[in-house]
Order: sequence, then C-alpha cells, then structure tokens
Amino acid sequence: MVTNAAPGKTVAAKKAPAKAATAVKAVAKKSVAPAVKTAAPKVLAPKPAVTAAKPSKVKKAKLVRDSFTIPKDEYVVIDLLKVRAGKLGQSVKKSELLRAGIKALAALSDIQFKVALSNVPTIKTGRPKDVK
Repeated sequence: MVTNAAPGKTVAAKKAPAKAATAVKAVAKKSVAPAVKTAAPKVLAPKPAVTAAKPSKVKKAKLVRDSFTIPKDEYVVIDLLKVRAGKLGQSVKKSELLRAGIKALAALSDIQFKVALSNVPTIKTGRPKDVK
C-alpha cells in the first residue's frame, strides 16, 4: 500500500520520532522556565536602593561675558587687592574680586550705598582713544 516509501518503512514511522522530540523539548522548557523566573527578582531587588542614593545634579549658573572701561588707577587697585589676598593665603582672580565687591555693595543699606556711589566719579563709556 505504501507507494513512495522505502521498503519496510511507513509514513507513520517518519512522523513519530518528530513528535517525541518536540515533547521532550517542551518538558525541558517547562522545567527550566520556573527556575529562571525565581532567580530574576533576586538580581533586580538591590538596584532601586542604588539609584535612590544618587545625588541630584545641581544646575550651573549661566555665565555672562562683559567688558567695561575702568580708570588706570582703579585697575591698579585690583592688582593690589589680589596681592593682599595672596598674603592672607587666599588666591583670587580679578573676576572674583569684582563679584565680592558687588556682594559687599548689595549688603549695604540704601544710605551707605548712595554714599559709595557718590565716591565714584562718572567716566565716558566706550573704548579709550589711542594717544599718539
């Protein structure tokens, strides 16, 4: 009755080993799957504690670059103040001195602030002309 099969073999004999192999694979997957599921939560549990300990990033202040005109004698005072700070054990930059002066002015009362402003003469703004 078998027409295309080799002698002694039937069509049902070819399909039987394939079904048995897939049944073995299915049993193997079922036995491995629960072990993997129980191990996964143990690995993920410590991570939330680590991420909660990270400090939040502090935003940097936006910087503004500016230029201005200052009399030569007042500019020399900046250098003298830098030397003075160095003798006190505090190295300082020119911009740090100017920012400290702004904070000192901001801390003054209105009357003291007005007196400090009256002690500073007004100058012509812009770039100084070259003297030749």
